[in-house]
Amino acid sequence: MPAKKLRVGLIGYQFMGKAHSNAYRQLNHFFTLPYQIEMATICGRNEEGVKSAAELYGWQNHETDWRKVVEDPTIDVIDISTPGDSHCEIAVAAANAGKMVFCEKPIANTLAEATQMRDAIAKSRKPSLVFHNYRAAPAVALVKQMVNQGKLGRIYHFRATYLQDWIADPEFPLVWRLQRDKAGSGAHGDIGSHIIDLARFLVGEISEVTGLLHTFVKERPIPESLDDRLGAKAGADKGEVTVDDCSAFLARFANGPLGTFEATRFAVGRKNYNRFELNAEKGSVVFNMERMNELEYYNAEDASGTQGFRVIQVTESEHPYTGHYWPAGHIIGYEHTFINLLADAMIAIDKGQQPSPNIEDGYQNQRVLDAVERSSETRSWVSLSNAAV
Repeated sequence: MPAKKLRVGLIGYQFMGKAHSNAYRQLNHFFTLPYQIEMATICGRNEEGVKSAAELYGWQNHETDWRKVVEDPTIDVIDISTPGDSHCEIAVAAANAGKMVFCEKPIANTLAEATQMRDAIAKSRKPSLVFHNYRAAPAVALVKQMVNQGKLGRIYHFRATYLQDWIADPEFPLVWRLQRDKAGSGAHGDIGSHIIDLARFLVGEISEVTGLLHTFVKERPIPESLDDRLGAKAGADKGEVTVDDCSAFLARFANGPLGTFEATRFAVGRKNYNRFELNAEKGSVVFNMERMNELEYYNAEDASGTQGFRVIQVTESEHPYTGHYWPAGHIIGYEHTFINLLADAMIAIDKGQQPSPNIEDGYQNQRVLDAVERSSETRSWVSLSNAAV
């Protein structure tokens, strides 16, 4: 029986547009799924740029007006891979048009926008997906299995750091990610949202936070041109940085554990150091995205004298996702996390279930981001019970 088709319209073609395009193109090559993905239309404001992207990535059509993509009756999914300032408008329009909404993180620039998106998508009764792709790293999925199976027992601590250095040079240009009106926040939302999502995925909901946000470099050169690798060419004029460079906060989880979170783009030498450590009564686990196929595991029930952290190579066929790729020991990479996430989404949609993570997860993550911002402003603990609109 031939697979059903899902036709996708992708809004945005730079870094995340490239990552999503690759995932759609490769998905049915590695997973046998109930849906066959058709890459219908890619959209971007620059006619020459989006046309080139369509040809390079394998899209059937290209468009410069996202509204035309949303209004196309042949398209089933609207994938939003644009800067945050346009997420809400596009998502609400897509939901109102009866489309499935797939969206990059954080889902919005403000909690009010996230609420609008959640309500519109809930009203549409259509599936949604948020691209917190690190959930779909095999090692992270293995931790989730261990937690669910009780192998770690009661959880005490979750500590996470997401460290990068790509703007540590004060002369790095003022790209859109450094402008609040476009990005909503800096490291806090861009990479902090990922570790918040991992915390909620592995441990549970966060009930209370106290934190701070800080900006080290207040002014930067205005860019003359951009590329799809977070880079840009600096111009002579300068503009104001209006987002945070780093975020740090403490958290209490509703089910008891404590959490510490740090997100910065000023950790010189760290490129994509997305690392968490989970400490529990029966042991501990450590994940580091820069070594994404490995998991460090300490089993407190090992015999005395032979205890210690062991490294699990998460490449065996019985590990999550890995049986769809290569023989044991043949590692996968960053791009495969998007493929894995989409594969899970296709299976869930076919079963009439919401994918995970979905717009509700994006909304809950936004509540935490908002609470930390308010805590930084007031220099106090903020309860998540007061973080809804």
